[in-house]
Amino acid sequence: MDEEIQLYLSDAEESMAKALQHTNTELSRIRAGKATPAMLDSLRVDYYGTPTPVGQVANVSAPDARSLVIRPWEKNMLGEISKAIKNSDLGLNPIMDADSVRLNLPPMTEERRRDLVKQVKNESESGKVRIRGIRKDVNESLRKLQKEGASEDAIKDAEAKVQKYTDSYIVKIDDAMSKKEAEIMTI
Repeated sequence: MDEEIQLYLSDAEESMAKALQHTNTELSRIRAGKATPAMLDSLRVDYYGTPTPVGQVANVSAPDARSLVIRPWEKNMLGEISKAIKNSDLGLNPIMDADSVRLNLPPMTEERRRDLVKQVKNESESGKVRIRGIRKDVNESLRKLQKEGASEDAIKDAEAKVQKYTDSYIVKIDDAMSKKEAEIMTI
C-alpha cells in the first residue's frame, strides 16, 4: 500500500508541474509590449489544406522590440500567412515584402494593458483550477486506498503532502502572474 501511496504522490507532483508549465507557456504568449516570436505560436496557417503552426512553415524573428518578421520557406506561403494573421485575434496588420511578412506592433494603450492583465488573471486562475483538480483526484484515490485497507495515518500524511504540493504550485502560479502583470503595466 505504501508503494501505491508514493506513486500517487509522485504522480500528483508531476501533474502539478505540468499544469504550472502549461500556465507559464500560456502566459508567455500574452504580448507585454515587446515583440516575441512566441506571440505567433497559436497562429495556424493553411499549408496545402492542413492547419499548420506558422513556426513550421516559416522562420519568425523579432529584429526589434516593436516588429516581427516572418520569412516562409516557400514563397507561395506569403499570402496564406498574411491571411491567417488578418483572420486571427492578434489585431495586427501584416505588411508583405518580396520574401517576408512584417508585423509592426503598435504601442499599447492603457485600456489594452488592462485587458491583457485580465487575460493574465484568467489564465492564472485556470492554472490554479487545474492544480486543485489534481489535488481532488489524488485525494479521492487515496480515500479508495484507505477503504481497501491502507492505514488512516498513512492516508492523512499523504493528503497533507498533496496539500503542501498544491499550496506551493499555487504560489508559483501567483508569482508568474505578478511578474507578467508588472511586465504588461510597465510602459
